[in-house]
Amino acid sequence: MKACHIWAGRGVARHGGCILSRMSSKISADSSRSGWQSFWQGFRVILIAGLFALTVRGMRPDPGNPDARALGLARDHLFDFARWEASAAADKIANGLMAPEASLTPDERVAYVRDYLELVKQIEDLERQVNDIYVDPAIKDPATASADLRAKRDSLRAEQQTRQALAEAVIQSQVSEMLVEYGFGVGGQILPPVSIRFTQLPTILIVSRRDRIERTGAYPLEHGITVDQMETLETDIDDHLDSSSLVAPLGGLAVYPAMLIETSYTRSVYEIAAHEWTHHFLAFYPLGMNYGLTPDLYTMNETTASIVGNEIGWATLNRYYPDLAGPPPDYTPKPPEPPKPAQAQAKPKFDFRAEMHTTRLRVDELLGEGKITEAETYMEQRREVFFEHGYHIRKLNQAYFAFYGSYADQPGATGGNPIGPALRELRYYSGSLVEFIARVRGITTLDELNGLADTARKAHAAGE
Repeated sequence: MKACHIWAGRGVARHGGCILSRMSSKISADSSRSGWQSFWQGFRVILIAGLFALTVRGMRPDPGNPDARALGLARDHLFDFARWEASAAADKIANGLMAPEASLTPDERVAYVRDYLELVKQIEDLERQVNDIYVDPAIKDPATASADLRAKRDSLRAEQQTRQALAEAVIQSQVSEMLVEYGFGVGGQILPPVSIRFTQLPTILIVSRRDRIERTGAYPLEHGITVDQMETLETDIDDHLDSSSLVAPLGGLAVYPAMLIETSYTRSVYEIAAHEWTHHFLAFYPLGMNYGLTPDLYTMNETTASIVGNEIGWATLNRYYPDLAGPPPDYTPKPPEPPKPAQAQAKPKFDFRAEMHTTRLRVDELLGEGKITEAETYMEQRREVFFEHGYHIRKLNQAYFAFYGSYADQPGATGGNPIGPALRELRYYSGSLVEFIARVRGITTLDELNGLADTARKAHAAGE
């Protein structure tokens, strides 16, 4: 098999099949414009990143918030965004100038992404094998036992890094094409442009009140913080602030370009890319500008982004990777399911979402009665139940629900929160995804959301 060598901004990427020499002529023809292209590509990346940081007030630390003291306690583990942005912007400028994906046919783009994600899967498998060796108490010298695996992993990692920029460019273009098709384009262009970067994501430190589930702080931490460091940090914060805290993993982060977790799961890649773009888009409207200023706004933003991410992600897969698409999202309003007959409940299958929903409702009830200690004891008991059924949740507390309950496009950790059902219903009554976004982008309160949903519901019932 012949190898194709493609300049991808960070090195030479190989794509099996044919030599894509037509790229050289394209680069030569465009060389006279390269200076201006480089300038405008760099200006665009820096401008959008700066506007996003300045516009979204909820993404900036508030020194007046007493819980911002968590920053001081977590200072040794905070993520260095300035360094990351500098590196990401430089790569995006280089690849925006070269536009290597433009020389590939649609089929070649699909094949390239499939090959890239398969390479990531091989790295994941090797990493898992190395970790298994290090946690096996029967292996006395894990470094020696894992040497060959680590060498192979590192070799594949080097190859993956040369392919990464082109894979990102292809994914960006595919998601952009679908967004344009759905009506989000302006003159055939997506504003802001879809921009992603696969990276080892920071973790997120979530701080919540103890007397009710309410996020009071969220602070990105460096990648690679160990479990014992997480536990120590959480304990320090809880003791100093009388709070509930949790260090949790992230799947994506809406800086610009958006951070995406390195994963071989194709559906996740496209859903998160569209999810994070939605945050970029909403940042210039009231809903996004006020991101995180209240718990309701946090949940409304994340749920809206999840609805768009799921729909655009599915549509992109259905177009380019139909074997991986599955059924489309269904937001049809559904009445509560009637209780099952007693005989059908003899040996029920453990339903994670249903059990988590039940847990959240009971926690809200206990906290509402002022029984904080009882609620925390109950959550620990429930965590053990989840663990017994294969769900290895490290910590189940108020901060857990404050974080995971904000993604309310699916039931579960949201409990009785009305935001998810209202947004799901509003999407169902909207004629298109663009219409849905046009309706919600200007809201800033739960009352406004409920009013929109009620109006849409009545119009639907009247056949309008």
